[in-house]
Amino acid sequence: MKISLIAAMSKNRVIGINNGLPWHLPDDMKYFMETTRGHVVIMGRKNFDSLPPKFKPLPNRTNVILTRQKDFEAVDCAVFNEMDLAYSYAKNQKEKELFVIGGGQIYQMAMEQADMIYLTEIDAHIDDGEVFFPEMGNEWQETSREHHPADDRHKYAFDFVKYEKKKK
Repeated sequence: MKISLIAAMSKNRVIGINNGLPWHLPDDMKYFMETTRGHVVIMGRKNFDSLPPKFKPLPNRTNVILTRQKDFEAVDCAVFNEMDLAYSYAKNQKEKELFVIGGGQIYQMAMEQADMIYLTEIDAHIDDGEVFFPEMGNEWQETSREHHPADDRHKYAFDFVKYEKKKK
């Protein structure tokens, strides 16, 4: 099973503020929805809590929530207290590509075992960000990049970038 991270981050690595996104980029949201559709997605409890009620659980995906809360429950979601248990659950679902969708601590936990990163790199600095995407290190190699200019629906320009872990 391939383990992939998918995120959007600013130039200064911000991915969240006030339990939400600090930007509104419809084409990035569409990219996220299309890329993760039909797959198992792992998210932290805070990330799950930040979803609008109409998107809980994320439709057309198997939603897995990782939390330290032993008694946390969410309708139509699998809940685990350990990342390895979440990975095992995805394998048992015959998942071919598992997506880790955040937040910051969950990305950090998954980084070492990840095979691929789908990263929307936003051409902006967000000064008051609270959650950050982890440093990637030099074991990652960019394999594709697609530019999206700013326009009337997108305040910031951004790139859809794929990174694969270098073979050892």
